[in-house]
Amino acid sequence: MAFFSSSTRQVPPTAVVPQHVAVIMDGNGRWAKKRFLPRVAGHVKGVELVREMVRACLERGIQYLTLFAFSSENWRRPQDEVSLLMQLFVKALEQEVDKLDRNGVRLRIIGDLSRFEPRLQELIRQAETRTAGNTRLDLTIAANYGGRWDIMQATNQMLATQPEKRDGWQESDLEPHLSMSFAPEPDLFIRTGGEERISNFLLWQLAYTELYFTPVLWPDFDTAEFDKAITSFQQRERRFGRTSEQLVEKPNA
Repeated sequence: MAFFSSSTRQVPPTAVVPQHVAVIMDGNGRWAKKRFLPRVAGHVKGVELVREMVRACLERGIQYLTLFAFSSENWRRPQDEVSLLMQLFVKALEQEVDKLDRNGVRLRIIGDLSRFEPRLQELIRQAETRTAGNTRLDLTIAANYGGRWDIMQATNQMLATQPEKRDGWQESDLEPHLSMSFAPEPDLFIRTGGEERISNFLLWQLAYTELYFTPVLWPDFDTAEFDKAITSFQQRERRFGRTSEQLVEKPNA
């Protein structure tokens, strides 16, 4: 497995098009409520938007797309909604993996999967195995995921690798055990739905990510809205601790 550099230790390469986009897909329930529909209708519509975002990333040459589908705190929602979300997750895996595979998309699911039903866990394993050789786009779904959980599980794994070590730990010791160790840190973070927080998502990885918040609800976040986020990203000056004068004056710097 390749490990990518940390933005707090080295200045990472930058480009006009973000290499890695991470998204909190917020607003499904509110979208449905505005239309006097059950909340699950918004989640169904949200799955359709995932297809559109995958196509958009493939067309724009984005290499990594990471979507926050279900947080470790979402178990606090009403039980009937959680149950419907789990059913929708199963249905999506049953129906979408063929299309992802045909389009060269590698699917990964990160998070504490132990709480899911055995059928869902098996579908996840099958999907990851089937698409493991694909290289056009890395699509990662964060499910029962939390940033603090990720750091803690990585810490426990790190300590287990060298039980005799007591101090002197560095970032590079922890990073290989994080859930997203296979990907570069996100260049662009998008949150739809109007809230302006990261909600325990990729706490370690978002250290120098450009943040983009929009009031547009996720089911309405089409490719035109996605391009607005990319345009905003392209207007940012990514300094990584440096001054503006230190930046190399060329488009890809």
